[in-house]
Amino acid sequence: MVDMGTGSEMSIMIAGGGTGGHLFPGIAMAELFQKNTGTDKITFVGTDHGLEAAVIPREGFGLEFIRAEGLVGKSLFEKVRAVYYLILSLFDSFQLISRYRPDIIIGSGGYASFATVMAGYLRSVPTLILEQNSMPGLANRILGKFATVNCVTYQESISYFPKGKTHLTGNPVREKVLRGSRTSALKLFGLDKSKFTVFIFGGSLGASSINKAVVESLQYLLDIRADIQFLHQTGEKDYEYVRNAYRSFGYKGMISPFIYQMAEAYAVSDIIISRAGATTLAEITSIGKASILVPYPYAAANHQELNARKLQQMKAAFMVLDRDLNGRKLAALVKELYTSEQLRTEIQQNCRSLGQPQAANKIYGLAVSIAGRGKRNV
Repeated sequence: MVDMGTGSEMSIMIAGGGTGGHLFPGIAMAELFQKNTGTDKITFVGTDHGLEAAVIPREGFGLEFIRAEGLVGKSLFEKVRAVYYLILSLFDSFQLISRYRPDIIIGSGGYASFATVMAGYLRSVPTLILEQNSMPGLANRILGKFATVNCVTYQESISYFPKGKTHLTGNPVREKVLRGSRTSALKLFGLDKSKFTVFIFGGSLGASSINKAVVESLQYLLDIRADIQFLHQTGEKDYEYVRNAYRSFGYKGMISPFIYQMAEAYAVSDIIISRAGATTLAEITSIGKASILVPYPYAAANHQELNARKLQQMKAAFMVLDRDLNGRKLAALVKELYTSEQLRTEIQQNCRSLGQPQAANKIYGLAVSIAGRGKRNV
């Protein structure tokens, strides 16, 4: 058990979420703090409409909500409303800091992190922010000037932050992702161990363009239908449509609106079809999986395409732009990966060489070094 010299257990506050890309790095850090210090005083701060509302209770951590909304890409009215909610979220964050007295606040990204990290700075609590993308978002570009430590994933993003307190660490990956069991996954998802498994997901909300292309591809994969199966996270909106398509063509697999057991999903997959968010790529490269990446075309500063293009250039993944995606092209890539074990192995090796499975440990070391430096009378 670790305490901060005050006779009390270490208290950690992790702010952020909205999507899995911002939430899961925070969970990776929470799990490491719990493992290394034994603390149970870990509290997530998010919004009631973000993914954290569904995921964090399942993970067993505390969760508090603040009244925050996004600002980027909104209409004038929505921006005025967001500024109003920013004021409310700062008020909420001050209250939470007074109640939980954190030794450190970690901002994992997304608009839910801004107020809590800023309030932590104003209350002299040590703060650390995680930047997953090569082009930092507006919230982290501002917070980086005030945070005690900034942890970045890509060399390209270092220039956006103050040099003396910015570290190239990589993006933290949950330990369970690194240790997923194929045997457990086969039972969990009801899959056939002899079949080639294609795992498809489009982020926490699903991706309609990927879902549509996969459905279109089924007619071009009929010659290998008996030898492949699908594990597909569709999102709520497309679930019935996608499930019915698989059934109509007679394919085997598991179709779900949302998959919580990502470690098992990764472990059982032979190839992956997904978006190219930074957290997804951190996970894929840490475990070394062959993938077909379809970058989200409306990502801020086009960072998903930049992320995917790096892997493609290193022969660590295939990339198809969303505008070029169709069923015939997708089926051709699936068949190429299915028929050539040598190609899959080469991609897996190149992919793993880019992974940074020790990122969470690097960030943990920095976090512990600054935790508790602030005033204890917050």
